[in-house]
Amino acid sequence: MPELPEVETTRRGILPYLRGRRIRAVEIREPRLRWPVSPDLDAILRGEQVDTVERRGKYLLVRLGKGTLLIHLGMSGSLRVLAAPVALPRKHDHIDLLLEGEQVLRYHDPRRFGAFLWLEGDPAEHPLLAELGPEPLGAGFDGDYLFRLSRGRRVSVKQFLMDGHVVVGVGNIYANEALYLAGIHPRRQAGRIAATRYARLADAVRRVLEGAIAQGGTTLRDYVNGNGAPGYFALSLSVYGRTGQPCPGCGEAIRQVRNAQRSTFYCPRCQR
Repeated sequence: MPELPEVETTRRGILPYLRGRRIRAVEIREPRLRWPVSPDLDAILRGEQVDTVERRGKYLLVRLGKGTLLIHLGMSGSLRVLAAPVALPRKHDHIDLLLEGEQVLRYHDPRRFGAFLWLEGDPAEHPLLAELGPEPLGAGFDGDYLFRLSRGRRVSVKQFLMDGHVVVGVGNIYANEALYLAGIHPRRQAGRIAATRYARLADAVRRVLEGAIAQGGTTLRDYVNGNGAPGYFALSLSVYGRTGQPCPGCGEAIRQVRNAQRSTFYCPRCQR
């Protein structure tokens, strides 16, 4: 599933092609996504100019003068910018935004679990965004914040970190990697971790996410960025998916457990 670095990489990739461009038309070949695509989307967007493309958590916000197109990539979706001559749609190429300059923003989604929703008014007030926690790369996220919210919480620190009401966009891959970098066992109870350790964890989250964005995200299954290129952060993973392989820090074999029904990877010597 595309996580925050993949979504941010996609945003950066498509932004230069969308900003300041007008949408000539919208072609909807398959409207049955997680929520049905409005049949009026072409009429709404036709002739509108894109002001910018923003990200909130794992959602992309295409800002236009009269509203916002909210896009979610779902489990397996991707956006690619195609130049003329535009290739014929493949299977699972569900939506095209035809841009001035003969370019196309094409949405591909084999599982159809993504979303293309038209929002009027402030998108921050939409139910999908209204209760999200702070951005992990923003000013509102630090160790003191995590420590305050964790008091009295009995869930594992990994579950706590992946809670979108606590902080947005820290998916399974990056939670595993950040906890390893901070030296914290993923099953430790969130409410029993000291403030100093949360300071290390907040810093680790930032470092892991920034590193992943710099390398274009992590390619798992069929993720590609806005230009169709894969991400390479998978080459830098320390624990995720490395069951039985030596820990980069101490050489101990990486272990795998299930935590809240998610695969969880850790070093039994380095993480406590």
